[in-house]
Amino acid sequence: MNVTETLSQGLKREFQVVLNAADLKTRLDDGLQGLQGKAKINGFRPGKVPVGHLRRLYGRSVMADVVQNAVNEANQKIVTDNGLKLAFEPQIRFPENKDEIEAAMEAKGDLAFTVALEVLPKIELADLSDVALVKPVAEVPDADVDAALDRMAGSNRSFSNKGEKAKADKGDRLLISFVGTLEGKPFDGGTGEGIPLDLGAGQFIPGFEEQLEGAKAGETRTVKVTFPENYAAEQLAGKPAEFEVTVTEVQAPEAVKIDDELAKSFGLESLDALKTAVREQIGRDFAQHSRRKLKKALLDALDGKYTFELPPTLVEQEFASVWSQVEADMKEAKKSFEDENTTEEAAKADYRKIAERRVRLGLVLAEIGEQAKVQISDEEVTQALIERARQFPGQEKQVWEFYRKNPQALAEIRAPIFEEKVVDHLLGQVKVEDQTVSREALYADEDAEETAEAKPKKAAAKKAKKADKAEEAAADDASA
Repeated sequence: MNVTETLSQGLKREFQVVLNAADLKTRLDDGLQGLQGKAKINGFRPGKVPVGHLRRLYGRSVMADVVQNAVNEANQKIVTDNGLKLAFEPQIRFPENKDEIEAAMEAKGDLAFTVALEVLPKIELADLSDVALVKPVAEVPDADVDAALDRMAGSNRSFSNKGEKAKADKGDRLLISFVGTLEGKPFDGGTGEGIPLDLGAGQFIPGFEEQLEGAKAGETRTVKVTFPENYAAEQLAGKPAEFEVTVTEVQAPEAVKIDDELAKSFGLESLDALKTAVREQIGRDFAQHSRRKLKKALLDALDGKYTFELPPTLVEQEFASVWSQVEADMKEAKKSFEDENTTEEAAKADYRKIAERRVRLGLVLAEIGEQAKVQISDEEVTQALIERARQFPGQEKQVWEFYRKNPQALAEIRAPIFEEKVVDHLLGQVKVEDQTVSREALYADEDAEETAEAKPKKAAAKKAKKADKAEEAAADDASA
């Protein structure tokens, strides 16, 4: 096998590989002889089938294996001899001349093919001794705990019948049945019976609840609304509809009680235990935001330390992923680039920079992790996989099997674990100073931070989580 480098341009490499006819014939004969002892053909005793006959029957199939093995051998030789790290699987190009290919398949001519590679850049690790980061730290205010308890009590409060003649006011709960029509015709999902509706909660289409204020038990009203332009069901979005709504009962909220009984309703033994659980969960949420800001600052520092050529295909793939999310968000919001005071070309340029940053930081973190010998244990992967499966109640087994049978999908589980471990390693090398800040400062510019970490701006805004939802998770964690 003769291998010659024909192109070395940036991160692109090409090699010409030639396997002469004699070598092809030797490999073909070896393959046929190996088949001779296994083949079972009528009219011949086991192991006695003539090689010539085997060649007529299986020659092309064996030669196909010979060619595939030669390609694999060439790829390995190229990578090993040149000390390359590949960004992607090699691309193989065979001659377009059919006669040339046919001659090679018959071992009567040389087999020549091209191996095109895209390699990873060599990264020299930068000195981080001058990097100083600030970690924002916020204490959980008593007011946040009290507010959380108020919301929990409010969501858990009881309601009682106001009586047949009582009018519905804001804050009351109605039990309603309704039939919706679109241009006079019923539509899927437009009917319901015994549905609870809390006036003022904003649970229904805008304008729906307001038209039921003052209603009494047994009363029927025609409610006219228009579905929002960004309504999830596209066939209803932006269209006017009418609902014949019958109020079957009007209920008034009972007094909110924040006591041991409230705690017990969430599976805890006392109010003090509930307060502790809420405070701890809010604290964990604060810690996550603190970590996110610190990580963002670290990535910014790394991004400023490194400049090197990026594998074009990696950038294109990353950009395609980012841009598809942007387009999906724009479509869902029914907005154009003009609505965002930009153009598609300008937006693409901005998001390409985001894609380039993501690729650059990904390569840097990978190199740092490799040199630091960062390892991920099977136990860590298993725990992460369990957490992923728990996100799909009732389908845990299917999710588990999917990841176990798909190495690429399992790699997506390992990747964030590896990244966080590398970040921890780096934080141990730089100067980190805690700075006490308010809750508001901790959560300020959250979407901008997500963007700075190279995530699509629209997706980042959707994924941002607010601390005022933490208390419900606290009760779940404490009672588990």
